[in-house]
Amino acid sequence: NNSSQLSSVPLQILFHINGIYCIFYYLATMGMLLYKREVFSYPDNFLAPDLALLFLMAALEVPRLYLGSKGNLTEEEAPLGLSLGLTVGSVILSVYFLVWQTYVLKADIILNSLLLCMYGLESVLKVIAIADFVS
Repeated sequence: NNSSQLSSVPLQILFHINGIYCIFYYLATMGMLLYKREVFSYPDNFLAPDLALLFLMAALEVPRLYLGSKGNLTEEEAPLGLSLGLTVGSVILSVYFLVWQTYVLKADIILNSLLLCMYGLESVLKVIAIADFVS
């Protein structure tokens, strides 16, 4: 039946929420990196890589959300699949900020845990949407 809509409304809502959350996430994480630099003896040779990874994460987020949203709305599995692939990179970077960055504060744990939950839910919804589009 060609008249049925296959795009996922919950997924589209999650893309929107995730976009807003990511702006908050990057500002908060940037603020915490600057705070850590002032309060702790943050080695200068560690600050630059942490900032670079944060910018890389932000740079990945734009095409990840754009491709996911576009793929969902146009009911095309390729952009949605590419978005899913980019999510893997975002998850790895989020785990870095959760576990491996120079100083991990309780706020880092909360921010990154919430982000990882959103990535997980979004990924499940993407897989379901892709399966719907293919069938």
